[in-house]
Amino acid sequence: MIVADLLQDKKYRILMIAPTEPITSLARRLFDAHVGCMIVSRSGRTIDGIISERDVVRGLAENAGRIDKLTVADLMTKSVITCSPNDDVSSVAKTMTQRRIRHVPVVQDGDKLVGVISIGDVLKSRMGELELQANVLRDYTIALR
Repeated sequence: MIVADLLQDKKYRILMIAPTEPITSLARRLFDAHVGCMIVSRSGRTIDGIISERDVVRGLAENAGRIDKLTVADLMTKSVITCSPNDDVSSVAKTMTQRRIRHVPVVQDGDKLVGVISIGDVLKSRMGELELQANVLRDYTIALR
């Protein structure tokens, strides 16, 4: 299975936030959208960074009394790991595990953002593949009787 297959099953829009937005605005938007991260972009088309709930928690721990004075740019991850729609899901899963990241933006043609996949998307896909394999083996075993 490739990443494009995962994106095809998702029904969402890509959520972006400007780097100048306050962290309090980010927290509200994450909460309201029931998501764990947002793409940071000045232009609304390219990726300047990514910011997740984990970044906010880390920022809270490091800046306890002044978190409300910070902007998205202060806490975002600037070097973003991305993947292509043509990448194999298992290789993306390996990268996510090795790098300990839960969200990967999907880009094509160099820098065109086409989606975001989460570790949950990857696990759901993998569980579906394992279930299919188990059913095929079960049917094969029954047919041999």
